[in-house]
Amino acid sequence: MVVIVTNDVPMRFRGFLASCSLEIAPGVYTAPHMSAAVRQRVWGVLDEWYSQTGCTGSIVMTWDSPEEPAGQGVLCLGTLRKQLIEYDGFHLCVTSCHERRGLARHVVEEDVSE
Repeated sequence: MVVIVTNDVPMRFRGFLASCSLEIAPGVYTAPHMSAAVRQRVWGVLDEWYSQTGCTGSIVMTWDSPEEPAGQGVLCLGTLRKQLIEYDGFHLCVTSCHERRGLARHVVEEDVSE
Protein backbone atom coordinates (compact mmCIF):
# COMPACT_ATOMS: atom_id res chain seq x y z
CA MET A 1 0.00 0.00 0.00
CA VAL A 2 1.39 3.38 -1.02
CA VAL A 3 0.02 6.52 0.64
CA ILE A 4 0.94 10.02 -0.53
CA VAL A 5 -0.08 13.13 1.40
CA THR A 6 0.23 16.58 -0.15
CA ASN A 7 -0.07 19.97 1.51
CA ASP A 8 -0.23 23.28 -0.36
CA VAL A 9 1.01 21.98 -3.73
CA PRO A 10 0.01 23.19 -7.22
CA MET A 11 -2.89 21.42 -8.97
CA ARG A 12 -0.37 19.88 -11.37
CA PHE A 13 0.78 17.54 -8.57
CA ARG A 14 -2.75 16.66 -7.55
CA GLY A 15 -3.81 15.88 -11.13
CA PHE A 16 -0.78 13.66 -11.67
CA LEU A 17 -1.33 11.77 -8.42
CA ALA A 18 -5.05 11.32 -9.20
CA SER A 19 -4.04 9.70 -12.52
CA CYS A 20 -2.12 6.90 -10.77
CA SER A 21 -3.87 6.60 -7.38
CA LEU A 22 -7.16 7.25 -5.61
CA GLU A 23 -7.68 10.56 -3.79
CA ILE A 24 -9.51 9.37 -0.66
CA ALA A 25 -9.51 12.80 1.03
CA PRO A 26 -8.26 16.22 -0.08
CA GLY A 27 -4.52 15.79 -0.71
CA VAL A 28 -4.42 12.14 0.42
CA TYR A 29 -3.76 9.51 -2.25
CA THR A 30 -3.61 5.72 -1.97
CA ALA A 31 -2.52 2.93 -4.30
CA PRO A 32 -2.84 -0.54 -2.75
CA HIS A 33 -0.97 -2.42 -5.49
CA MET A 34 1.64 0.06 -6.79
CA SER A 35 4.88 -1.74 -7.67
CA ALA A 36 8.25 -0.53 -6.43
CA ALA A 37 9.22 0.50 -9.98
CA VAL A 38 6.08 2.60 -10.46
CA ARG A 39 6.45 4.10 -6.96
CA GLN A 40 10.02 5.16 -7.79
CA ARG A 41 8.93 6.70 -11.11
CA VAL A 42 6.08 8.58 -9.40
CA TRP A 43 8.48 9.90 -6.75
CA GLY A 44 10.96 10.89 -9.46
CA VAL A 45 8.29 12.99 -11.21
CA LEU A 46 7.21 14.61 -7.93
CA ASP A 47 10.81 15.36 -6.98
CA GLU A 48 11.61 16.88 -10.38
CA TRP A 49 8.46 19.02 -10.45
CA TYR A 50 9.00 20.12 -6.87
CA SER A 51 12.47 21.49 -7.65
CA GLN A 52 11.36 23.04 -10.98
CA THR A 53 8.29 24.85 -9.69
CA GLY A 54 9.74 26.31 -6.50
CA CYS A 55 6.85 24.72 -4.61
CA THR A 56 6.60 25.73 -0.94
CA GLY A 57 4.24 22.97 0.14
CA SER A 58 5.09 19.46 1.27
CA ILE A 59 4.68 15.89 0.04
CA VAL A 60 5.08 12.68 2.05
CA MET A 61 5.06 9.19 0.57
CA THR A 62 4.95 6.05 2.68
CA TRP A 63 4.77 2.37 1.77
CA ASP A 64 5.21 -1.12 3.19
CA SER A 65 8.95 -1.95 3.24
CA PRO A 66 10.31 -4.81 5.36
CA GLU A 67 13.87 -3.43 5.01
CA GLU A 68 12.99 -0.03 6.56
CA PRO A 69 12.54 0.80 10.27
CA ALA A 70 9.22 -0.54 11.53
CA GLY A 71 8.59 -2.01 8.06
CA GLN A 72 7.61 1.36 6.60
CA GLY A 73 9.46 3.44 3.99
CA VAL A 74 9.05 7.22 4.11
CA LEU A 75 10.09 9.93 1.64
CA CYS A 76 9.49 13.66 2.12
CA LEU A 77 9.69 16.81 0.03
CA GLY A 78 9.42 20.28 1.56
CA THR A 79 9.17 21.40 5.13
CA LEU A 80 6.89 19.21 7.20
CA ARG A 81 4.89 20.42 10.17
CA LYS A 82 6.27 17.49 12.09
CA GLN A 83 9.78 16.05 12.00
CA LEU A 84 10.25 12.34 11.32
CA ILE A 85 13.24 10.70 12.95
CA GLU A 86 14.49 7.13 13.11
CA TYR A 87 15.06 5.80 16.62
CA ASP A 88 15.78 2.23 17.67
CA GLY A 89 14.23 0.73 14.54
CA PHE A 90 11.11 2.92 14.55
CA HIS A 91 9.97 6.14 12.90
CA LEU A 92 9.02 8.77 15.47
CA CYS A 93 7.10 11.96 14.82
CA VAL A 94 8.43 14.99 16.71
CA THR A 95 6.44 18.19 17.12
CA SER A 96 8.12 21.46 17.88
CA CYS A 97 7.74 23.03 21.31
CA HIS A 98 5.79 26.01 20.01
CA GLU A 99 3.08 23.65 18.71
CA ARG A 100 2.82 21.83 22.02
CA ARG A 101 3.76 24.70 24.33
CA GLY A 102 1.62 23.50 27.23
CA LEU A 103 3.08 19.99 27.12
CA ALA A 104 6.66 21.30 26.79
CA ARG A 105 6.17 23.64 29.76
CA HIS A 106 4.74 20.77 31.83
CA VAL A 107 7.68 18.47 31.02
CA VAL A 108 10.24 21.17 31.82
CA GLU A 109 8.55 21.93 35.14
CA GLU A 110 8.65 18.24 36.06
CA ASP A 111 12.34 17.98 35.11
CA VAL A 112 13.24 21.05 37.18
CA SER A 113 11.44 19.80 40.29
CA GLU A 114 13.22 16.41 40.28
